[in-house]
Amino acid sequence: MVQGQPVDARGIAAALGDRSVVLVGMMGAGKTSVGKRLAARLGLPFVDADSEIEAGAHLTIPEIFERFGEAYFREGERRVIARILNGGPQVLATGGGAFMNAVTREAIAARGVSVWLKPDVEVLLARVRKKSNRPLLQTADPEDTLRRILAERSPTYALADLTIDSHDGPHDVVVDQTLRLLREMLCGDAEPTARRRVDVPLGERAYAIHIGPGVLDDAGDEIARIAPRAKCAIVTDAHVAPLYLERVSASLERAGLASTAIVCPAGESTKSYAEFARVMDALIAARIERRDLVVALGGGVIGDLAGFCAASLRRGVRFVQIPTTLLSQVDSSVGGKTGINSPHGKNLVGAFHQPSLVLADSGALDTLSAREFRAGYAEVVKYGLIDDPGFFEFLEARWREVFAGGPARAEAIAVSCAAKARVVVADEHEQGERALLNLGHTFGHAFESLCHYDSARLVHGEGVAVGMACAFRFSRDLGFCSGQDATRVEAHLKAVGLPTHIRDIRGLDADAGTILTAMRQDKKVERGKLTFILAKGIGESFIARDLDEASVLAFLKRDLELPHS
Repeated sequence: MVQGQPVDARGIAAALGDRSVVLVGMMGAGKTSVGKRLAARLGLPFVDADSEIEAGAHLTIPEIFERFGEAYFREGERRVIARILNGGPQVLATGGGAFMNAVTREAIAARGVSVWLKPDVEVLLARVRKKSNRPLLQTADPEDTLRRILAERSPTYALADLTIDSHDGPHDVVVDQTLRLLREMLCGDAEPTARRRVDVPLGERAYAIHIGPGVLDDAGDEIARIAPRAKCAIVTDAHVAPLYLERVSASLERAGLASTAIVCPAGESTKSYAEFARVMDALIAARIERRDLVVALGGGVIGDLAGFCAASLRRGVRFVQIPTTLLSQVDSSVGGKTGINSPHGKNLVGAFHQPSLVLADSGALDTLSAREFRAGYAEVVKYGLIDDPGFFEFLEARWREVFAGGPARAEAIAVSCAAKARVVVADEHEQGERALLNLGHTFGHAFESLCHYDSARLVHGEGVAVGMACAFRFSRDLGFCSGQDATRVEAHLKAVGLPTHIRDIRGLDADAGTILTAMRQDKKVERGKLTFILAKGIGESFIARDLDEASVLAFLKRDLELPHS
């Protein structure tokens, strides 16, 4: 942090217009102390959201949590922040969990400038130890809880407009730094950018996801930052190579990085033993060593294959994901799952191997067919259905803007990546919570297998869409969720043009028993028992193990009788 003369706040408040400065971040980040000083410098009112909530409820925050639970508090918090934001320009300090709500983030983006106060974890620990009224820290090991919450929330906090790396020191220094960045953003002292960054905090293996137009052309500079003088092997496919291979190669060359290209056939069949062996031999022939990089340029198939090759080559070399489809940008490029298919099922051979960098160029999505984009959108919807009902509401209201491009698309990609990052940080090797990311996949993978991975009949995102609709109908039939929620999910998927019924799958002639047999090859099967991700409602998914196969079979028989969408 650079310290210097205090920044003259004149002009910043005027440039804000009717927008507010909204401080977000963890408990103990200093939002209230900094916010009061910042408001005084800007000549604006200061409002503390938690204080407003307590005044309205005539209860303290811990009392609200104890009496009514966290879900009740979060809904009240959302309404209070929306009201405050409509009250004119001010400096607003929010609670630690407020920015996790997609509807609140959208309201802040529309009516304010968000600033993430990001102190070191040790500073947070020292500050929160002084207070015993933090509801989420009432655990046996509050320090461990704080570290876990910080790791889970950081990818979402990073979606804020500005990030202030504040350390333990005078609050006025943090205020000066905030004013400098506000002046750059609002008064034209810095170039505006449409790019977003999401961090995946995995200790020594942490990496960044860069999102936005033109990221492809900066690939060389970004890769050189993490691997100066490395040799790069670009693995791509026959569809993507004519579009982007030359741009990426030229970017690497400008950055002083040598590269070679390995072009694979396009399509799901490329995730095979034969192609894995061919690419591995090509990487060895190119003399890719442990300090070098494999660059996956393409969709999910290329990312999975190239990542598995990188995990296997010399017992592990680094790799970079440059996803070029919506599905790969929001799902397969993030989290370190790599692998190939077996004749017995999808993704049964593979490894967890985290990328060193992800470069998601949103401009690349303009070349996708309508079908490909819709298929990728299914994975975007998934994040709302798992645990973010506000994000699902955002998609219901603005899906046409997401399809058209612009801010809503960038927001949807960034929120999806942040959601994936949160889950990966909490459960990197899919021993628990990460399994929620497979909502719809137990059904969907079975459908893909029965279609022999023929993309003319079914692509992955379409299988996931049918699978998610099935998961909600199955949840309804088992009494876990309401018919209204199941209908709402199905209606949204239909609205964007995605299939929702088994009968919608082209040329699939399989009975319930055949589908159940295909499900048994799913990689989430444990001791012969199927694992499903089901739902108690939109944004309330859970892991269901040891379900009676008779109930699964009965559901499939009923669902096969449903008419086409």
